[in-house]
Amino acid sequence: VGNDSHRSTGDARERRQDPYSEVATQLEHRVTIRDAVDRPTHVIDPHAFDGNHMGERSDIGLLPRGPTSLEVRQVPLGRVDGLNVICSANVGEIVPAGRPLVVIESMKMEHVVEAPESDEVVRVWVAPGDTVRKGQLLVEVSPVPRSSAAKESNRTPVIADRADVARLRERRGYLTDEARPEAVAKRREKGRRTARENIADLLDDGSFQEYGGFGVAAQRQRRSEEDLIANTPADGLICGTGTVNADDAEDGRAKVLAMSYDYTVLAGTQGYVNHKKTDRVLEVARRNMLPVVLFAEGGGGRPGDTDAPVVAGLDVMSFASFASLSGLVPLVGIASGYCFAGNAALLGCCDVVIATEDSNIGMAGPAMIEGGGLGVVAPTAIGPIGVQT
Repeated sequence: VGNDSHRSTGDARERRQDPYSEVATQLEHRVTIRDAVDRPTHVIDPHAFDGNHMGERSDIGLLPRGPTSLEVRQVPLGRVDGLNVICSANVGEIVPAGRPLVVIESMKMEHVVEAPESDEVVRVWVAPGDTVRKGQLLVEVSPVPRSSAAKESNRTPVIADRADVARLRERRGYLTDEARPEAVAKRREKGRRTARENIADLLDDGSFQEYGGFGVAAQRQRRSEEDLIANTPADGLICGTGTVNADDAEDGRAKVLAMSYDYTVLAGTQGYVNHKKTDRVLEVARRNMLPVVLFAEGGGGRPGDTDAPVVAGLDVMSFASFASLSGLVPLVGIASGYCFAGNAALLGCCDVVIATEDSNIGMAGPAMIEGGGLGVVAPTAIGPIGVQT
C-alpha cells in the first residue's frame, strides 16, 4: 500500500494498449463498481487500470469480489520483489487501521503493508518466507461495521503465541545474567562483577544498543547448538553503543562504544565470532567518532573454535583496527583480574588504563608460557600490579 507511481503522458498510448503493463509500476488502483443492492464497492487490483477510469466503473481485469455486500480490498505489493519476512494477518481477525499486516524485505529495506482502516481479514495469500513478486496479492480484507470496530478497538490487544516470536524472546532471555545463575555465582564467589553489570553501570539506563548478541562460539563441529546458545552467549563479548551522563553532556557528545569481554564465557577469550563483532563495532566507532571504553578481562586467543578455517590468524583485523583509533577518539581500558595475550594487547593500546590492585596483565597466559617451554607459572605471577606502575 502506498502512493501511486506515475509515468509520463507519452506512455498513455502504451497503457491503453496493454493495461497489464502497469503491474510493474502501480502500487494501488481503485475501481468503483456497485453491487446488487447499490452499495459502493472498491476493489484494489493491479490489473484494473487503463489510465482513464480511476474512480469510475471499469471492466478491465476485475477480480472476483467475494461476498457482494462487502467492500473488499485486495492489496498488491507493487514496485519491488522481495522476501515476505513477517506475516501477522490471521483470517477472521479484526485489525485496526494502520495495523501492519505484512512486512516485505527487499534490497535490505522493509516495506510495511498496513490495514487501510478497521477491517476483518478475509484471506491471506502469502506465508512467512514466501518470495513475492510485483503485483502479487498479499491480503484480502473486508470492512467491519463501525460498532464492531469500536468494540474491537476497546479490547486489550492479545498477541498470538507465534513460534518465531517465542523463539526470539527465548534467545533474548539467554542474554541476561539471570539465565546463567551458576556462572554468576562463581563470579560472586571471587568477589567479581559480571560483564553486563559493568556495562549497565557505565551507560545511562536504557541507552545500550547491543551488537551481535545472538552470536555464539564457532564450535558447532563438537558442540550442539543448544549448548552453545546456553553457555556461550554473545561469544563472550558484550558490545554496543550507549550514552554516558547524557543529561549533562552537549548534544551528541555523550555517545560511546562499550566493549566488555565476558569471563563467564570461555574465560573471556577471543573467538572467531567475537573478533568479527569487534571489527564491526570498531568501524562504527571510527565512522561516528565515538570514544571507546574496553573492559579487557580475559584470556586472549581461543584455540577451541572449529568452524572457521584459521591457520595463523593473520587475517584478524581487530588489533590493527583498535590501534588505528588512537589519536582519533579517546580509548579507555579497564582491567580487573586476569588480562592476558590478545586482551592485554588491546588494553595496551588505550590512552588511559584503569586497573584494580588484583589485576594481572601479561602478553602471555600460563598455557602459552608452558607451551613455549618456559615452565609452569601461576596466573597470579604474571604481570601483577606491582610491575605495571
